Amino acid sequence: MLNFLRNFKLLASVLMFFVFTNSVMAMPQLLVDARTGEVLYANEADIAWHPASLTKLMSAFVTFEAIAKGKITLDTPVIISNNAIKAPPSRSGLPKNSAISVRDALYMIIVKSANDISIALAETVSGSEAAFVLEMNNIAKALGMSATRFVNPNGLHNKAQVTSARDMAILALNIKVRYNDYKDLFATSIVQLGEAKLRTHNNLLTEFAGTNGMKTGFICSAGLNIVASVERNGRSLVAVVLGASSARERGELVAQLLLKGFSGEYRGQGISIMSMNNRAGSMPKDMRPFLCGDNAKAYIAEQERKYPYGLEGQQSFLNDNIAALTYRARNLGLMRKVPLPMPRPFHMSKTANIRDAIMAPPLPMPRPVRKSPVR
Repeated sequence: MLNFLRNFKLLASVLMFFVFTNSVMAMPQLLVDARTGEVLYANEADIAWHPASLTKLMSAFVTFEAIAKGKITLDTPVIISNNAIKAPPSRSGLPKNSAISVRDALYMIIVKSANDISIALAETVSGSEAAFVLEMNNIAKALGMSATRFVNPNGLHNKAQVTSARDMAILALNIKVRYNDYKDLFATSIVQLGEAKLRTHNNLLTEFAGTNGMKTGFICSAGLNIVASVERNGRSLVAVVLGASSARERGELVAQLLLKGFSGEYRGQGISIMSMNNRAGSMPKDMRPFLCGDNAKAYIAEQERKYPYGLEGQQSFLNDNIAALTYRARNLGLMRKVPLPMPRPFHMSKTANIRDAIMAPPLPMPRPVRKSPVR
């Protein structure tokens, strides 16, 4: 009886594995002409998916908007709060109450994908993480990202945090059009902070000519995601791949997709990205059991068998050797956030402001009254 149960469990596991592999093999993929918005290729680009750290593209967009409106500047200090320091990896390595500029914070969320900095930046831009997330969702709605809902600013897993390849392409195109002044941010491969070199996971930046951004992401439930922007011979393409099983598969797939676009093999489908509708009612697949669970080894091996590009002895689409662009960030030291409003000390005049109150020296202590000795 015990052997029967063991064999039954094994058979059930094998059946579940093959059912699942057949259902997820067609990973969401999308290729768009960045100048015209025309869809060149799409495969399940309309289904819901967890964005992982692609979320940080929207965090950057909200920050760009705040700078454009004069709410903050690139030099505004971003302080690592108690809330931010609790974020799971990847992190910046900065201690609580450390400060960096908004400029440096942007580099650290895009290049290093630092989750703690994403929270600290959100608190700086909007006053709280919750208020920032509300702005993220308002902008997503305004851009027509109909499948997208954000719950946090960094992409750490939450069942309710969803997007689609279509929506991520729309966001990428809007960043390129509206905020092209920040193009070096997305093209950077290394952020140096003190002696530490924080490296990107986007290997296209150093192995695929013409790449100028944008972002990678990974959580177990999403797989490995990427939004890539590449310019060659006067053409500009944006590609999205979601749910890859490895960094190798992700990089090779998106590079192959882009090469087919530049070669003319993908000539377009006669529709714009804004004309493509998201699939109503679709739910994101949970990749966790097959990337981080008991079936991970078997699933990844099957993916390697079906898509061997980039493996040893196999053809690769990532053959260029490009110098890594490095940005040097600076730790501004420890700063303490002072909650506002602060009560006005009783000795201050009504016209005194909060800064004066903070900087004012303490009043002298009253001289103690001497008592005559008891005789």
